[in-house]
Amino acid sequence: MRQSKPKSSGMEVRRTFRNCLRWTRKQSVLEGGIWNNYPMTKADFESEKKGGRQSLASKKDSLVEDHFWEIISCHTAGDPMVPDLCWTCLAGSEIARLMTDMGTPICADTARSMLSDAGLGRRKIEKSKSIGQSAQRNEQFENIARLRCNFESRSLPIISIDGKKKEFLGELYRPGTFYGNGSILAFDHDFPSYSTGKVVPHGIYDVARNVGHLTLGNTSETSQFATDSIALWWSRHGRRHYEGADSMLVLCDSGGSNNARNHIFKYDLKRLAERIGLDIRVAHYPPHCSKFNPIEHRYFCHVTRAWSGMLFTSIDVVTSALRRVWTSSGLSTTYAVLNRFYQLKRKPSEEFLMNYPITFDAWLPQWNYVASSNPMM
Repeated sequence: MRQSKPKSSGMEVRRTFRNCLRWTRKQSVLEGGIWNNYPMTKADFESEKKGGRQSLASKKDSLVEDHFWEIISCHTAGDPMVPDLCWTCLAGSEIARLMTDMGTPICADTARSMLSDAGLGRRKIEKSKSIGQSAQRNEQFENIARLRCNFESRSLPIISIDGKKKEFLGELYRPGTFYGNGSILAFDHDFPSYSTGKVVPHGIYDVARNVGHLTLGNTSETSQFATDSIALWWSRHGRRHYEGADSMLVLCDSGGSNNARNHIFKYDLKRLAERIGLDIRVAHYPPHCSKFNPIEHRYFCHVTRAWSGMLFTSIDVVTSALRRVWTSSGLSTTYAVLNRFYQLKRKPSEEFLMNYPITFDAWLPQWNYVASSNPMM
């Protein structure tokens, strides 16, 4: 019995017709002729992008560029020490408006594109220039490195101390972001008179153990508060981890509560050494070099991250956020609250000023000295 041929579907018929038509047009193009009495366009295999509006900046119109650079040159600043560095204060919309007034209208997007082609991108000011340069700066850094190696080899405590920015309690705005399905409302003005209190943080960073400690006061950041913070840390944590130590290295900057030029800090430091029974060697970082203090870039940055976007309505909120101060590299933190009033503008005793029981180093004595644990005679 004869078998009937399967019927082709309509889709297959249309596909076959299109293929035949494409082959016919391709042959006509290759032969350089015409098809259906009309000039042939390029075939699919020779196609190129057609149509679309090209931007004005891509055409490099001479008049447009002349007007653009004329406007930029009148609103350009630079650094005389860096000839290749320049910037402009004009936005894309402002450039577009000025060029329209000059008879070459462009849109703001085209102006921004021309700025980008000229190498002028959006930038922000960087806080990287040092305010000043201290004499013998490198020598002090080398001295600190030697002291750290000496104390590390003997397994003696090395702590870095500094005071952190004061925080106000209450419904006051604080910078930072958080994840949430709604906004937290705060007062529209950040006046300290609207606060219910303040927090004065003083930080201690144990360099060898990679552990930070934050003491939260409520009055002022004074040298007495700083030394009480060290005493509290030593009694709760340091004594247990450095059993048998006879001295301690304290790294700090040259200002604030641990000012290298003030007698009161040395006076309170001497009292601290007698209280905890340790000789305290102090090494100050030179002025304008506080960012090299280890506590700044190894501990305080993570405290700031943990406090980001939080509303400090009470001291409990502040301390609860400190539980999130940790890193995958092993950083952990402890904290304590020190409710005590600290008097401002205190002066050392006359006995201390007369005897001055502080041993200064022969090399860079303004930044290196020792407070002995032996009582004053």
